[in-house]
Amino acid sequence: MSKIKITAENNIQFEAEGEDYFVQEERRAFMEMLADKNTVKAVKAVQEAITPRTVRPDGLTEETVVIYDDYGIPSIMRKISKVTDAELFGGASKTHPAFIIDGEEYDEIYISVYPNCVINGRPYSLPYMKPWTDLTNDEAAKACFSKGDGWHLMTAAEWGLVANICNRDGTYPHGNTKNGKYHADPSEEGATFDGGAGKTLTGSGPATWTHNHKPDGIHDLCGNVWEMIRGLRIINGKIEVAKDNNAALDIDLTEAGDDWQPLTAPNGKPINFSVGDDFKFTTDEPEDGYNGTEWENVYSDFGFSDELKELALYPGEDNAYLYVDSTEGEYLPFRGGHWGNGASAGVFYASLSGGRAGTGGYLGFRSAYFKKKD
Repeated sequence: MSKIKITAENNIQFEAEGEDYFVQEERRAFMEMLADKNTVKAVKAVQEAITPRTVRPDGLTEETVVIYDDYGIPSIMRKISKVTDAELFGGASKTHPAFIIDGEEYDEIYISVYPNCVINGRPYSLPYMKPWTDLTNDEAAKACFSKGDGWHLMTAAEWGLVANICNRDGTYPHGNTKNGKYHADPSEEGATFDGGAGKTLTGSGPATWTHNHKPDGIHDLCGNVWEMIRGLRIINGKIEVAKDNNAALDIDLTEAGDDWQPLTAPNGKPINFSVGDDFKFTTDEPEDGYNGTEWENVYSDFGFSDELKELALYPGEDNAYLYVDSTEGEYLPFRGGHWGNGASAGVFYASLSGGRAGTGGYLGFRSAYFKKKD
């Protein structure tokens, strides 16, 4: 067995045990890895990311940590402490749903700092790696669950949490929105790679490409690759969700699954989306169609309720786009945009128009984690 460890002093350490030949081969591979220029950059990125926790004036905390899966391979994760809707966006004094799983409240959750790469068929949050693409939503979810207890595909509630943190703090992430560069400032660029068609290696951009505009933040939420999330869909014009953050569990979210429920407005009526003369959330029967526009042009018959804001389905980032397909059928969400979306990309960019079997080199994901209670 071999393991790469990140020590408390932030050094990279290699350990191997077994037959002499195996240990020698693993050590040779490790030394070759260290000789690669991108590995040197990756080590530096990890060292910059693993910092003491950030404590805001209101007492809320975040920090970047290392979590090992049951194979002993590390992922760089952002730990976010429990927060209320009131603290996030001036909503009700209730815990944001990202921290409620199977009816229990959790004090923290962990989000991958980087879009995930693939190692031995499993997803990992590591810098200067090629993002793992060409999976369906169901395949990405299965890969994340395979990492062990608590691991899961990032959920709609968790993406909403991070987007609201960006909105609250005024740190909307820049990113790879124009073939390796940021469209509004080409001096901001990441490391492209052969065969990437404009994609960049994970976390290779500047600090402004993170959720807090600091090196220890969550990278690549804007552009690079669309990100699949779990626990949200539109079906026949009706918006459905998994309860709270139960999408972090391996529940039945297949097309005919029993664990979907309507997203409801404050009056208790199911929320639909109408694509017609108006582009809006409504509790009336929706018009069917497919279209997209900037969030600043999106309306809601009942206002942008806490239920919508919790999922970052509101004009938090005015110029970011929303695409919706309200025609017959089921459509799953992509968030963030990709390397060619320009000004329309952003952490609030949402596309409720992807088929369940959709896949491609433009579509990636990231895992998240919670520590299950005994």
